[in-house]
Amino acid sequence: MFLRNMWYVAAFSADVQPGKCLGRRFLNEPVVLFRTASGALSALTDRCSHRAMPLSEGHVDGEIIRCPYHGLEFNGAGACARIPGQERIPPAANLRAYPVCERDELIWIWMGEPEKADVGLIMGNPEHRDPGWSWRPYYMHVHSNWQLLVDNILDLTHVAYIHANTIGGNPQAHFSADVSVQFDAEKVTLLRKMPNSVPPKTYVAAGGFKGNVDRWQMVEYQPGNGNVLRVNAGACDVGTGAYEGRRDNGFVLLNVHGVTPETETTTHYIWTICTNAPRESGVPDALFDQFYETIREDERALEAQQRRINDMPDMRFVGIASDGAVNRARMLLDRLRESEAALAS
Repeated sequence: MFLRNMWYVAAFSADVQPGKCLGRRFLNEPVVLFRTASGALSALTDRCSHRAMPLSEGHVDGEIIRCPYHGLEFNGAGACARIPGQERIPPAANLRAYPVCERDELIWIWMGEPEKADVGLIMGNPEHRDPGWSWRPYYMHVHSNWQLLVDNILDLTHVAYIHANTIGGNPQAHFSADVSVQFDAEKVTLLRKMPNSVPPKTYVAAGGFKGNVDRWQMVEYQPGNGNVLRVNAGACDVGTGAYEGRRDNGFVLLNVHGVTPETETTTHYIWTICTNAPRESGVPDALFDQFYETIREDERALEAQQRRINDMPDMRFVGIASDGAVNRARMLLDRLRESEAALAS
């Protein structure tokens, strides 16, 4: 069961330029995103009401999108504005419009009841517009269930093995980390501290470390503010105040992970990597290139999981000690499902 009364990242703002459209499937529903000549952004059911032609195969002309089959035109509110060859437009020709919002270079979409779409709930990602930060956008079409991606980000002990050649480092450091999980019925926060640990190769290249580091990883997940996880990670030289908030001598990575279900077994993974490392140092570009390979490692692991789940769908997961944040997140999502179901009944 999908959660519908929730904001999801649909695309990057740059993906939908004026006069262009983009067809995607969200929560198993086909949607066309389009931006008019004036810059207005809209999202409609990607199916012409006449003969089911995808509007994403059509054209944006001024303030309307035109079906390529028989030329029916629709405005941003989903109203059929013109049918060539006739004056009367039947009400059934109108299409569903989905609430959309742009914030911090991301396009958000609400797939549920329109009257519940409160844009004030959308989390901010100010690093995308802060000149002190560099960032790069990425998109992956991952062949796995969306909750496997959420699990993956909330259980960072996998870093030691899946990412052994990039950001992994010493497995013992990961499993002996000082871990705390906070849960307040709306938000899950995972904090991992790895003091006096050997920095992974990626960190050495980015931070120029000569010895051991105090390393941290913090994951925040509050699905009521959008199905996005924010991961703050980084390292400083040992004993220089990393755990007291003094991190100027090291470097910080911030990852914004937009996890948007396409179907039960495929996901739009819309994410960014941000760093406060100086642009002129060349570190951001090198770091972004290396981190892309890290996420590709996750992609391969998630798709392997999904293939085996498809093979043996009735076999349950067995819990282990490092599942604390994952279990709380799944509990939170189950509560949100129960709440939606109660309102719908």
